[in-house]
Amino acid sequence: MAETNPQKVFAPWEDPTAVPLIRFEAVTKKFGTFTAIDNLNLKIYRGEFFALLGPSGCGKTTLMRMLAGFETPSEGAIWLDGQNVAPIPPNKRPVNMMFQSYALFPHLSVWENIAFGLKRSDMPKDQIGERVQEMLRLTRLEQFAKRKPHQISGGQRQRVALARSLAKAPKLLLLDEPLGALDKKLRQETQFELMDIQEKTGTTFVIVTHDQEEAMTVATRVAVMDHGKLIQVATPAGIYETPNSVYVADFIGEVNIFEGAARRISDDMVEIDYAEGKAPLRAVTSEALAPAQKVFFAVRPEKILVSHQPPHERANEVKGKIVDIAYLGNISTYRVRLETGQMVSAQMTNAKRLARRDFTWEDEVWLSWTETAGVVLTR
Repeated sequence: MAETNPQKVFAPWEDPTAVPLIRFEAVTKKFGTFTAIDNLNLKIYRGEFFALLGPSGCGKTTLMRMLAGFETPSEGAIWLDGQNVAPIPPNKRPVNMMFQSYALFPHLSVWENIAFGLKRSDMPKDQIGERVQEMLRLTRLEQFAKRKPHQISGGQRQRVALARSLAKAPKLLLLDEPLGALDKKLRQETQFELMDIQEKTGTTFVIVTHDQEEAMTVATRVAVMDHGKLIQVATPAGIYETPNSVYVADFIGEVNIFEGAARRISDDMVEIDYAEGKAPLRAVTSEALAPAQKVFFAVRPEKILVSHQPPHERANEVKGKIVDIAYLGNISTYRVRLETGQMVSAQMTNAKRLARRDFTWEDEVWLSWTETAGVVLTR
């Protein structure tokens, strides 16, 4: 039997010949003396679901508003599909924006809300009905076409706003915290719906969110921002597994950080002295390090094994006492105070249905992980 070709991975950012749809070139945005965006360079490719992630005030919304045309750069240029968009007003750009409030017209039906922008465009009137029906099918709203926004659920209103935003087939759709008003379970369901719709339409989506889980779920790439700068731009897996700084490691998910002095013991291995009188931690890294350089070793809780006895086959073993347990159904998180006083979190999957837990409060336990479980950071 002939081998089937593996599915092609979507990664235009790895192709040096790929032309980005959006290009920020040395963009700075100032409001008086405050610098919201600081000399930023960024490329976003056609068909991406790109996430801007960061705390409040980091500049992500300003970046989106400049793409939409609601703000203009103080310095630098923004290119969209080969065109400098600075002189183009918002209503003339091939861009649409979906707001957190959805901004639906309460007196219009779902059908009329979706058709609203089309009726004011240059689309022939006889094609509008077909396009609205296409959007209703895409967002699975056919049976709600005659209802008013107050007669449907929050998740359905979100889909109406999405359908209206996509109706004019923009090259770029901007989503500003689009799922913030939904409860957690509905938000998780809607994330997958958004991904499905983006894939079906091929429209480039740029989403602004402060929800790490949301960004990690929907995005092809994530840009982590802080104080108007891009700290790291990578795939969700790249951001999580190989953060480039303590800031990124700490911002995305839970992490344990050990601080110490590193010394190289082989081409790819270092030992990190993190506490006097304790065995050094071992970690694999190709990072160029000076002798006894200060480093930060980041290891995720799920990479750490909890046991009553030291499992001597692992490179790193530390001893401590359980002070907190969070039972989350599928996993349990254990907060362990080491003999050094440092608190470390470890997560274990609850694979079996047990009436009695293996570990409880005040238990003395060993935490262990391999030399490849974490990442060595220099900043």
